[in-house]
Amino acid sequence: MKISIREVKHEDLDDILEIENASFSVPWSRTAFESELLNNMALYICLECDDKVVAYVGIWKIYDEGHITNVAVLPNYRGLGLSKLLLNYLFEVCNKNDIFRLTLEVRESNAVAIKLYEQLGFVNSGKRPKYYSNPIEDAIIMWKEL
Repeated sequence: MKISIREVKHEDLDDILEIENASFSVPWSRTAFESELLNNMALYICLECDDKVVAYVGIWKIYDEGHITNVAVLPNYRGLGLSKLLLNYLFEVCNKNDIFRLTLEVRESNAVAIKLYEQLGFVNSGKRPKYYSNPIEDAIIMWKEL
């Protein structure tokens, strides 16, 4: 399997939407991603396996902090360590861009993601009650110092 990681381009949006729709109960729209690609404060990175985009991560840059907006992997590629590769690449990008802390929200029931984030150094810092819809669920707020 040939793996490469790079910034998301407009021509990747069909693949990104496929991943998004397979991963989230309330997926973002094409318009939302198009806006994000034009947003100077946003950065989206994708991971390709054999020239197919199978994972992506998005971040908003807010001064010296980053807010991870989305992390998703196409279902057939989950469990292969691709999220870890992608996030470690993101950490390098953050260090090069003077981003010293990262935060994210994760569904309280998403034990697999929480375990991954903890392995990568994120710490549970609180809850956002009823943050998610469809189904309604609390979010765990996590932070990582880079």
